[in-house]
Amino acid sequence: MNELIYQPKIHSILIVDDSPDIIVMLSALLKDLYRTKIATNGEKALKTLELSDKPDLILLDIVMPGMDGYEVLRQIKLNPETCDIPVIFLTSQTGVQEEKKGLELGAVDYITKPISPPILLARIKNHLMLKDARDFLKDKNKFLEKEILKRTQEIVAIQDVTIMALASLAETRDTETGNHIKRTQIYVKLIANKLKNHPRFKHFLTDANIELLYKSAPLHDIGKVGVPDNILLKPAKLTPEEFTIMQKHTILGRDAILSAEQRIGKIRSFLDIAKEIAYSHQEKWCGTGYPEGLTGDDIPISARLMAVADVYDALITKRIYKPAFPHEQAVEIIKSGYGIHFDPDVVDAFLKISDQCFEVAQKYSSAEEDIKRR
Repeated sequence: MNELIYQPKIHSILIVDDSPDIIVMLSALLKDLYRTKIATNGEKALKTLELSDKPDLILLDIVMPGMDGYEVLRQIKLNPETCDIPVIFLTSQTGVQEEKKGLELGAVDYITKPISPPILLARIKNHLMLKDARDFLKDKNKFLEKEILKRTQEIVAIQDVTIMALASLAETRDTETGNHIKRTQIYVKLIANKLKNHPRFKHFLTDANIELLYKSAPLHDIGKVGVPDNILLKPAKLTPEEFTIMQKHTILGRDAILSAEQRIGKIRSFLDIAKEIAYSHQEKWCGTGYPEGLTGDDIPISARLMAVADVYDALITKRIYKPAFPHEQAVEIIKSGYGIHFDPDVVDAFLKISDQCFEVAQKYSSAEEDIKRR
């Protein structure tokens, strides 16, 4: 990380005063130390401040024709581009109330005329040092914010690569799944967005969690890496013994993600939802699913959404053991699982966006897949 290094600079000072004598005196006093600009009234001062080359400090008279120094200061403080420029009042007004008013408006100092050159120079130097320190910290904070953003983007990229690398392992084992991973993650996001304001789901379906759902969905079948080919790719119905082995893909998937999570260490949260999906997406609302036979709300929300997305995509695509079902038939099958296989509210949400899901299916169908058109 490159550190910001403080570099001294030649400061510029804007002198605002209607007295030629004061302007001449101040210009002579400051010329060897600072760059100076002159404005003989408040209106000209504000015009000068519209230029890109802003002064580092302003010496401002209070009593001037037209706009007085108080009003000039108000305008300076209202402008985001000038509000941080330190302003020192130079005035013949010596009353406590006048000084109090100036400081309350935002002036950093209040010097009465006749001006003592050593005092003025000392105070200008001090206020410029304070401004430099503030500017340095502001620049450093911006630099650090950029570095944090950069590191955050790197972490997100690592998360994405980790998930897709793991997901691709499962996809290579089953040549018929095609774009199943891409389609199901989009279905899940569509359903989640439909449910995000639902009383039962809004506590979980935050924008951040919906994004994690989208990223984690591709890992739902990662455990199939551990299922033998003669079972995973069998073109006929599985025997009870083979189905028992197939069911273990949920446990294998959960354990694979858990192992990856433990190796990563502190960066854990982005895989929590992935574990839930991999382990519980085959659970059924009525309790007849696997691996634990969970019922109702005991099934993680992430897995309930994944269950609908996974079944819908399996129905509308050709598999080695079945033809592709038409979209309408697939929707009816999902509907028949209302309160039995699936969470009723998740089914309701799916039915409202089922046409969008079918559009996704057509858009991301593989050449070797047969997704039936209407």
